[in-house]
Amino acid sequence: MNDNVALASKCVDVLCDNVGIVEAEKFVYLIKTEAFDYTSWQREHYDSIAPETLRASMKEYCREHPFQGKKAKRL
Repeated sequence: MNDNVALASKCVDVLCDNVGIVEAEKFVYLIKTEAFDYTSWQREHYDSIAPETLRASMKEYCREHPFQGKKAKRL
């Protein structure tokens, strides 16, 4: 399967599992039709979170999702 198709399939599954199929479809429609700047949205989203809250969330995520991959190679 094409990597992009596999990624899209996983993402739609996550959306459907978390918000339901109708809301997932609305989200896909929004992304496709609106002049949506993900970088600006992300900046606004993270700027609205207190730094200590963001740090705590990041630490918790890292504890719950330890890195399982190969060690990075230095270039």
